[in-house]
Amino acid sequence: MAKKKTLRIDVLSVIPEVFSEYIGASILGRAVKEKLLDFRAHSLRDWSIDRHNTVDGRPYGGGPGMVMMVEPFHKALVSLGLRTKTGKKTLRSKKVRIILTSAKGKLFTQRDAERLSKYDRLVFLCGRYEGVDERVAEKLADEELSIGPYVMTGGELATLVMTDAVTRLRSGVLGDEASLEEESWGIEDSIEYPHYSRPESYLGWKVPKILLSGHHGDVKKWRDSFRT
Repeated sequence: MAKKKTLRIDVLSVIPEVFSEYIGASILGRAVKEKLLDFRAHSLRDWSIDRHNTVDGRPYGGGPGMVMMVEPFHKALVSLGLRTKTGKKTLRSKKVRIILTSAKGKLFTQRDAERLSKYDRLVFLCGRYEGVDERVAEKLADEELSIGPYVMTGGELATLVMTDAVTRLRSGVLGDEASLEEESWGIEDSIEYPHYSRPESYLGWKVPKILLSGHHGDVKKWRDSFRT
């Protein structure tokens, strides 16, 4: 039996403490215990530019807010062995994807989750404040991803969303991997059929009769009717 591979995820954030509780719970927590997921949240301030742990500065050209600087991100990626001091990719980074969470990034979909689940290592760069120096996107990240057409205070929640969606697709993470076959967005971007459980009737709200018929062919036709 082939040994299941570990997915390593590194996160660079100014508030790395927010990740531990969610990552340690439920399916992701089990994946960590079974060494299917190696999740490491790093404080970007460890690579700050001065003794005040500064990671942001005023934007050139003026404007409101502060912008996260390129230097701390670069220094962190060098420390993680993913970039050289001149900013180039290292040889070890071939099976690594560096992702900048960004409101202007490509919308993250199930297809992206499937694509990213095939990497050995993912690195998430969490934006915050007014934004991130564009050189992070242009020179350090492999891609920018967003989880929706809205703006949040930071990229930490987006990172958790993508981590969850990607990790559950890895071999061995779900107890019953057959559940991946028919779920929403798993087949041609379609929606999964409705689910019902006990009791058969609750407050007069009844389970569809077709599901009680025992006729597997008719049940399958009913479920397939929800595919779009």
